[in-house]
Amino acid sequence: MELVRDEIRRRLPAAGAARRIFHGRGRTFPGFEDLTIDSYGPLVLVILHQPRPAQWLAGLAALLLHEVPGTTAVLLQERFLPNVPSRVLVGELPAEVDAVEDGLRYRLRLGQGQNVGFFPDMAGGRRLVRHIAAGREVLNLFAYTCGFSVAAVAGDARRVVNLDMNRGALELGRLNHRLNGLDPRRVGYLPHELFKSFGKLTRLGPFDLVICDPPATQGESFTAERHWPKLLRRLPDLLAPGGEFLACRNGPGLPPGLIEGLVLSLLPTAELLAERRPGEDFPEIDPDQGTCLFHYRLP
Repeated sequence: MELVRDEIRRRLPAAGAARRIFHGRGRTFPGFEDLTIDSYGPLVLVILHQPRPAQWLAGLAALLLHEVPGTTAVLLQERFLPNVPSRVLVGELPAEVDAVEDGLRYRLRLGQGQNVGFFPDMAGGRRLVRHIAAGREVLNLFAYTCGFSVAAVAGDARRVVNLDMNRGALELGRLNHRLNGLDPRRVGYLPHELFKSFGKLTRLGPFDLVICDPPATQGESFTAERHWPKLLRRLPDLLAPGGEFLACRNGPGLPPGLIEGLVLSLLPTAELLAERRPGEDFPEIDPDQGTCLFHYRLP
């Protein structure tokens, strides 16, 4: 537990800010590959990928209450169990919890499945989008709870279209825009399946920036090896001349170099502008297995 304590002390968030404070999934902490800890103001979220003894969990909860200022509750999510249940280890779960990042707020979905609706490892991507969005027409694919859209509108995007199959996630995306006082007239929501919607998207375009942030796998609706090529082949139909796109690798298990190789093969004129990795809060023993955002421009 001393190793966990020392790492948490190095990564204490600013007051109320969202931050990954322990990243065992990167396999740089032997014996803790199953453990991830995120801080969200009054709430600390512990994610486990294998069982731990009750006594160990009680000790971790006490440690977090003591070490992370402002914490009033510790929530455990057990990814190794069916339906990914959550339970409070200590304290009382707040009625509403927001992830606060760079002055923007994102409402969390607690106890409603595997994902809470906010991904700390994509902070650099949201900052990039906010930085480059001014005056642009933006298409946000696999939008989920619309984090990239919030960042784009906060960065003065002209318009953002969010597409996702999950209507509930898009409704939370609407709330995220309201929480930040963003102009609703600049934002659209399409609860559609992407590969049946290219005609509609083409008519809504062209777009200056397309954000491609699919799940690593989503049953039959998205598998990396099958659907990334289909998506990349259609991007030129969606982009304005000189348009840019972001391609996100967001999960371990993808073949190394998959996205980069497909872009080189299918869009050989695309110019790689930057690669964005999550940074020091997400140490990885193998960077090719961690999250990465590839920023391209098509001539």
